[in-house]
Amino acid sequence: MSAYAGTKLMEHATQTIAVGSKSFAAAARLFPPATRRSVLMLYAWCRHCDDVVDGQELGFAAAAPSAYGANFELDRLYDDTRRAYSGEPMRTPAFAAFQEVALGHAIAPRYAFDHLAGFAMDVNEARYRTIDDTMRYCYHVAGVVGLMMASIMGARDELVLDRACDLGLAFQLTNIARDIIDDAKIGRCYVPSEWLLEAGIQPDHVALPRHRAALATVAARLVDHAEPYYASATLGIAALPLRSAWAIATARNVYRQIGIEVKRRGAHAWDERVGTSKAAKLRLLALGGAQALASRLSPARAARAPRRRDLWLRPGRAGGAPGPAAPAADV
Repeated sequence: MSAYAGTKLMEHATQTIAVGSKSFAAAARLFPPATRRSVLMLYAWCRHCDDVVDGQELGFAAAAPSAYGANFELDRLYDDTRRAYSGEPMRTPAFAAFQEVALGHAIAPRYAFDHLAGFAMDVNEARYRTIDDTMRYCYHVAGVVGLMMASIMGARDELVLDRACDLGLAFQLTNIARDIIDDAKIGRCYVPSEWLLEAGIQPDHVALPRHRAALATVAARLVDHAEPYYASATLGIAALPLRSAWAIATARNVYRQIGIEVKRRGAHAWDERVGTSKAAKLRLLALGGAQALASRLSPARAARAPRRRDLWLRPGRAGGAPGPAAPAADV
C-alpha cells in the first residue's frame, strides 16, 4: 500500500514529534513499542495536515498560503485521506503513516474527516462568539485526535472514548490560553468573543499590550474551563493498558501544568512561550505512573463513572452539541 519502508516511516514520525511537540514527545516514550509507533504515526499525519493548511513546517512559519491555495491544499488532504482508506499507494510519508495506523487499528473514517473539518474552520476564518463555538473547534482539532489515539490503544467503549475526547478538549483549551497572542498575530482568535467583550477587549485588539491584565483574566477563565475535562479524562485511564495509562496520565499532567503556569504568570504569560522544565516533566512522569497504578485498584468504577452534566459532549453522543458538517467520507 505504500512505497515507504517501515523504518523510514518511524524515523519521519519520531522527528516530527520531537520538533512539533516536546510536551507530548516526552510522554510518548512511555508507550509500549507497537503502540508508540502507531501514536507517532498518527501524530505525524495530524502535524502534516496542520502544516499544509497553514503553510508551515513542523508548526513553524514558512510561507502562508493564499485563501485559494489553502482551500486547494485542504481539498487535497480530503482526497488523500479517502485514498488512504481505500488502500491506494500513498505519495507522502505522513499519509503512508496514517494509512498504516488507520487501517491497522480500524480508526473510524468519520474521526479523520472530523479532524480535517477543524482545519476547514481555520481556512474559512470561522469566528467564535460563545464557549460552545470554541468547544466545537476544540473537538475538531484535538478532541477527535483523542478518539483516534484511544482507538489505537484498543478502546471501543463509548464512555471511555468520551473521556479520551475530553482530554483532547482540555489540551486544546490549554493551547488556546497559552497561544492567544501568537494566534492573534496571524489573525486568529479562538477565545469566545463574548468573554473578551466582558473583559473590555475588542476581539481585533487582543494583541495590544494595554490589554494584558484583562487578557490574563480571560486566559485564567479558559484554564479553569479545562479543569473538569482533565478530571473526566483521569477517569478513563483505568480502561487503558498499564503502560498506555502511564503515558496518557503523564501527558495529561504536563499539559495541565502548562495551563497552571499560564494562569500563575498573569499578564506576563505571553512574554515567552510557556512550557515545562525537564525537572518538572520528570516529576509529572512519576506522578503519572502513580496515577496509572492507582487506577488499577478500581478500574470498573472509574471507567463507568457518570459524566458531569455540564460537560460539552462530542457530536453523535446523546445531548452532544453538533459540530460543523464535514464532507462525506466517500470510502
